[in-house]
Amino acid sequence: MSVLGAWLSPRSAAAGSTGLRARILLGAICAGYSVGAAVGWGSPQLARFMGDFGLAAAALVAAVSCFLYARVSAGRLRPAWLLFSLSSLMAACGNAVWGWYEVVLGVPVPTPSAADAFFLCFAPPAIVGLLVLAKRPVTRAGWVCLALDAWLIGGSLLTLAWSLALAHAAHMAGVQEASVGPAALSLAYPLLDIVLVSMVLALHFRRSGGNRSAVNTAIAALALTVLCDAVFTSPLLRSTYHSGQLLDAGWFAGSLLLAYAPWGAGRRVPCSGRPGPPRTTSRPIAGSLAALTPYLAAAVCTLGILYTVVEGRRVDRVVVLTGCTVVLALVVRQGIMLLDNISLTQELAQKENHFRSLVQGSSDVIMIAAPSGTLRYVSPAAAGVYGRDAEDLVGSELSSIIHPDDLGRVVHEVRRFLAAPPHEEPATRIECRFRSGTGDWLHAESTVNRHQGGLLLNSRDVTERVRLQAQLQHNAEHDPLTDLPNRALFTSRVRQALTGRRAGDLGTAVLFIDLDGFKAVNDTIGHQAGDELLIQAARRLQESVRAGDTAARLGGDEFAALITGDGTRDQGAREYQVHEIADRLRLTLSQPYRIGPSEVRVAASIGVAFAEPGITPTDLMRNADLAMYRAKAGGKDRVELYAPQMQADVVRRSELATRLRTALREGEFALLHQPVVHLASGSVAAVAAQARWRSAQGILFTPAEFLRVTGDDDRTAELGRWLLEEAVRQAADRARAGHPVAVSVRLSATRLLDKALPFGSVEALLTRHGLPSGALMIELADSDPRVSFDELERRLVALRRLGVRIALDGFGSGFAAINALRRLPIDVLKLDRNLVEGVVESARLHKITSGLLRIACDLGLQSVADGVDVPEQVLALRAMGCTHGRGMAFSGPLDEYRLRRALVRGQFPVPGVPGPRTVMAGGSLPLLTGSHAETPVPPT
Repeated sequence: MSVLGAWLSPRSAAAGSTGLRARILLGAICAGYSVGAAVGWGSPQLARFMGDFGLAAAALVAAVSCFLYARVSAGRLRPAWLLFSLSSLMAACGNAVWGWYEVVLGVPVPTPSAADAFFLCFAPPAIVGLLVLAKRPVTRAGWVCLALDAWLIGGSLLTLAWSLALAHAAHMAGVQEASVGPAALSLAYPLLDIVLVSMVLALHFRRSGGNRSAVNTAIAALALTVLCDAVFTSPLLRSTYHSGQLLDAGWFAGSLLLAYAPWGAGRRVPCSGRPGPPRTTSRPIAGSLAALTPYLAAAVCTLGILYTVVEGRRVDRVVVLTGCTVVLALVVRQGIMLLDNISLTQELAQKENHFRSLVQGSSDVIMIAAPSGTLRYVSPAAAGVYGRDAEDLVGSELSSIIHPDDLGRVVHEVRRFLAAPPHEEPATRIECRFRSGTGDWLHAESTVNRHQGGLLLNSRDVTERVRLQAQLQHNAEHDPLTDLPNRALFTSRVRQALTGRRAGDLGTAVLFIDLDGFKAVNDTIGHQAGDELLIQAARRLQESVRAGDTAARLGGDEFAALITGDGTRDQGAREYQVHEIADRLRLTLSQPYRIGPSEVRVAASIGVAFAEPGITPTDLMRNADLAMYRAKAGGKDRVELYAPQMQADVVRRSELATRLRTALREGEFALLHQPVVHLASGSVAAVAAQARWRSAQGILFTPAEFLRVTGDDDRTAELGRWLLEEAVRQAADRARAGHPVAVSVRLSATRLLDKALPFGSVEALLTRHGLPSGALMIELADSDPRVSFDELERRLVALRRLGVRIALDGFGSGFAAINALRRLPIDVLKLDRNLVEGVVESARLHKITSGLLRIACDLGLQSVADGVDVPEQVLALRAMGCTHGRGMAFSGPLDEYRLRRALVRGQFPVPGVPGPRTVMAGGSLPLLTGSHAETPVPPT
């Protein structure tokens, strides 16, 4: 921006006071010029200089200002400011030429002169610029009306001016001058001024909605210039005018006002930083004046004719012709307006019918409420939506149909909405309940707008949507089978109990409940029966807790209960009370369930955890879960209170499991072998492979110690595969070294049926390491009740066809032992350690063991006693018919070096047997002698 533009524009300062200072400065300059012109500037020479070159300088400032603004601005109005710049430039040149004659040459200005040419060129650019500023019509009729309005104003002014002065001036010019040049020049000034005044008046009613302040200022500047021109061309002043008079102050002020218009008037800084509401475009006074413009023009034309008649002069042909054209233009314009009004009336009626159809046919209810809250209008859709006639609602209070519980919230929202600026928040949305015609409450969503100080409501029934949302919310927070709160809602309730008004109540407790034996119900009588059992258990749990407590289903057969505290300070009494509640729940859930025609029994293991200061919901629920698993591990069907040691055990087991996984990867496991001794001779019949883990801390863990804490079936399976392969490999190495002794490996039924150990894997393992199939015996651990006996039988039959011998481990300790003996192909029975330990002291165990050994003998099976630690046990077992034994009475688990030394020695001393005998080279395998044919299955 130029220096001039920056000086004129308030944008050059940060505050709006700069624009005020510019206006004050502008007024001071104009006032100073007016005072100088009024007193004659002190000398005729200075008066002529200021009257000529002063006006030229002011017009040049206006030209430069408008030109610079046109350069930096963009838009439709830019050509108008360029034209105003050209018009001001013409005025500056005209005044400069005038000053050249009067001031420089000191001669009167000739008529006509170059100054007249420049002055005559002032009006055309200004007229075109005003046309650019005017609002452009959008129809042909609009263009015609614009031309008619301009002619009505111009023709009326021409009639009046001609009647008052122009006719006399034309007559005098024609009499005094022989040439038509001076006469035309004397008429050109007022005629151009009339055209310019016509455009100014027409633009006042048709200006565009752009920079109104700048346009108004430019119009005022041109109007002031035209007014001064009109005074100058009047016969009374024309003969006595000379440069430097007070009339020059009007031209001077008009030029400076035009220079100020684009910069100062168009860039006012608002008083506050926040934008105000948009100004309304309704201008009823201006619209009324615009409508009266044709009639006012006709009245002016009539006044001109009347003045001529009253003066007694003959009506001039110019006046008659102009008046006729004005009247004709008025008639044509009125006809166009009449047709336009008819078209607008039809269009308005069509739109009114259209909107009436939309309102009456809309499924939404449209209501208009007065500022007092009284309903003024209700659309007919109210009958279908609310079940109430629109006529019944009109005149009633809006608050009478809103639910009392929602009324306060609605009033608060409406007050807030009405207090907000309309341009920031034109509408708001409110959801509340409306009373229907049946008395029910319907959920309605309303869009609220302002309407003449009141409210315009567009309402629709969203009851089904609200109902569906509530149902979806319920489904998201409740278990679909039992309809109890699920884990998410239960966690939220626990969080509320720990952070609400009872945050400091340490009596709050969480119970985790697991149904013992539920999986067996699913496996035996089906999942549908299991679902029915869960439903009944949930009902019992819901009925057993207090009204303020929460019962939930966490998933599967796991339930939970939140017992809120009662504010008691006696922690011991509170623990006793909650323990009683938990025990009552255990008894209730352990009662028989009627599932169809049969009764089903399950037990309940319950873990209890109490809130502590600063505990989180996650930690509290974890503590209850740990206590529940401790209850299951402790024998099930019991209640266990959480203790900090439980978390320490979990951490220890987790660390041990992590180290175990690392040990498997890094080969930290070692294989030991314990000899199996023939009780009659003391010879080594076989060796039992046992895994040991030597941790980084130097601790040697037994399988009973590290497998119990892994909690990782994948790692246990991996360890089982490693144990089998390592036992076969070492047995093959010993056979090649001259110690062909059989090896037994203990595997569970679950591992035998694992898909990771297919049928051909054992044969491939024996072939790969070159170990005869008869040199491997698998000790089958007590069968898991979940394992299918049919699959296990097929698996063992396939192994025995390979020559692998099968031993039933832990015989006499499990309920499934007899069934396994009846159905499975077994070669060897291993007596359980618990029987062997008491076989000497307990006569009852002595008889049981003796009976089991007779069964083995009758079935043609060999027997092995596990845990033979003292000589008395050796004597007793041998007397009962037990063939083999393993235990500390002979040897503990040996590493490979000590084992080979024992095999070289050949046998161990046995109580009641003469001195040791040397075993033959290559050693017989008494335990594994005999046919590899399948053991006949005893009759059932």
